[in-house]
Amino acid sequence: MKSSEQSAPPGGDVAEMSIGAVAERFGLATHVLRHWEGMGLLAPDRDHAGRRRYTADHLTRVAVILRAKEAGLSLDTIRSLAATADPAQRRDILQEEAAALRSRITAAQYSLELIECALGCDHEDFTQCAHFRQMVAERVGPDTPVHVPV
Repeated sequence: MKSSEQSAPPGGDVAEMSIGAVAERFGLATHVLRHWEGMGLLAPDRDHAGRRRYTADHLTRVAVILRAKEAGLSLDTIRSLAATADPAQRRDILQEEAAALRSRITAAQYSLELIECALGCDHEDFTQCAHFRQMVAERVGPDTPVHVPV
């Protein structure tokens, strides 16, 4: 390890770390940390040579960003959450995200039902199924003949 990539001093507190050391610690590429910095999610200190230096507070911020991404939040949403100290605003943002997630889950459940219906069809080729053809006809409209390509 380079001397510029200290991980922790003997006392146990996290010393300032380089971008490479932080990236390795979290399993990220360094360009990800630079991107987050460019978006305003991170603001690492700089040493006298202009190199990024990350403190324990920065490591906490990286962990929070990763946790928020695991929850499905976009970087823009994470930035909005970080930009406000108002708990009510943060709750509003999360409520909007929860509603959008519920909508995506509903759409995914409907998609799964369609696929399971096709898989459970007694016909060798589900495109020959009367139920499938009826669903296609309803989607096309009543005045258009339905021809399902095989």
